[in-house]
Parts: sequence; structure tokens; C-alpha cells
Amino acid sequence: MRADRIRTARGFTLLELVLVIVIGGVMAASLTVFFRPAFDSYLATRNRADLSAQADAALRRLVGEVRLAVPNSVRSPGSQCVELVPTMAGGRLRMAADTVNDSGAGCTPSGTCAAPLDTTALTSTLDVLTPLSTVPAVGDWLVVGNQSPNDVYSGSTRAAITSVTTPTAAFGQHRLGITPTQFPLGYDGGRFSVVSASQQAVFYVCSGADGTLDASGTARGTLVRLSGYGFNASYPSACPSVAGGQTVLTGLSRCTLTHDPNQGATQQNGFVYLQLELTRRNESVSLVVGAHVSNVP
Repeated sequence: MRADRIRTARGFTLLELVLVIVIGGVMAASLTVFFRPAFDSYLATRNRADLSAQADAALRRLVGEVRLAVPNSVRSPGSQCVELVPTMAGGRLRMAADTVNDSGAGCTPSGTCAAPLDTTALTSTLDVLTPLSTVPAVGDWLVVGNQSPNDVYSGSTRAAITSVTTPTAAFGQHRLGITPTQFPLGYDGGRFSVVSASQQAVFYVCSGADGTLDASGTARGTLVRLSGYGFNASYPSACPSVAGGQTVLTGLSRCTLTHDPNQGATQQNGFVYLQLELTRRNESVSLVVGAHVSNVP
């Protein structure tokens, strides 16, 4: 009985199997025609979103450094680069003697005498009245009263920090030793900035952003950050070479970085215009940001 059942059981013939494969192939091809545009649209949208996120992150980083730069330190020798001196901290210096706690009139800065900033003579010791978000280290730079772009680069408004100590509480939060420097009168309230020795001046440069694409449809331009090269006293005549710099962004097809140092009638603010266009797989995204830059601390 069981053997009869096995002999009478039937399966698919080769012809039926071939027909099923053919029909399935036709249906798959038909579905591909309908779904391919939607799938391509999804990939293009995801690609543009990724490009926008990358460009936005780069612009946020650049704008953040511009806004925290030493006042009047932004320089733009061309339409595809901008130079600045980023700060790591800032506060207020003592601008006059402590007539209550000093050991005597005209005393020399010590444990019993305050250390004010004297803009009429060389100063080598200064009391900081405000807490610092980041305490400077020996070798960092103190900047006071920077009124024009070239001053901080040439060194007339900055001095190297030689020591960092804590004075008597009545005299301030910190006491900074610096190379003897006569600072300009500067801003009200004894405002100052601190520049990291490892950063010093910084250049953002767009390199190769001429609109040309490689075989995959990706732009060849890059946004590069240069730092640690020191201070160039003279105003740069052109954008520098990007050799040895840190790549911030790739795939740039267009780039504009410009700075207006005195935007408006009061000249208290400058203006930085930033435009980045990214192209990848023949999809392009362009982001534009304008940032006001304070010319006073």
C-alpha cells in the first residue's frame, strides 16, 4: 500500500519549473521598473542629507573659531581663505593699585602688593581679577588691547606667559608673569585674551575647489585648517599652501571665505561670509553662513 502511494505521487515537471522561473523573472523586472526611481530618489536624498550634515559641521567649527578669535585678528587675503588668532580663555586684569591691601604706595608686585597693568611702562607681572575657564600654561600668549589686525601678529599687543601663580586672595584669582611688554591703552575694564602656544594663528584654506569632478562624480576640493606655524607679522598677500594641514572637509566644488573688518557705522563688528558647496556622486549641496565678528572683547 505504501509503495503504491509513492509510485502515484507526482512532482513538478521541468517545463513547469522553467515557466515559474520565467514568470518570476518577468514580474521582478516589472517591479524593478516601478521601484527603481523611488529607490534612486531615496539614495539621492540620503546623500544630500549626508553632504548637508558634513558642510554644516565644518561651518559650525569655522564660525565658532571666528567668533572666539582675538578681536580684530581676522584677516582674509583672498576669497578662499581666512586667518585668525583663536583664544582659549579671557578675562579682566587689575588696572590700578590696591590702595587697601598694598603694603605701601608704589610697592613692587609681591605677596603683599598687587600687580596692576601699567600701559605707560613695561609690565612683567599681572593680576587676573576674574576666574578663567582654562588656566593658561607657560608659553601661552597674553593679548591686550588689540586694535588692528596686524598688531597681534607683529607682537605689539601680545606677550609670552612665563609663570602662572596664585596671589593673595585680595589681589585676584591668578598672577601671570610675562615677558616685559608695554601694552597699548586697550579696552575699558582691562579685558584680555589668552592664545594657546600650540595653536597661535590659524588659517582656513579652500584648496582645489574649482568645480571639477573625479570619475565618481565627487568634487576634488578640500577645506584645510593650518595651525602652529607661528605669527606672520605682515598681512598675507595670498592664501598659503595647505601642505601639512588638517583636512576638515572633502568634496568641495565651490568655496568662498571673505571678511569685512568694519561692517556698519560703529565699526564695533566685522562680518565673515562663508559659502561651501559639496558635490558627491553628482549630487550637490550648498550652505551659506554669515557671522558677525565682535571687534571688542
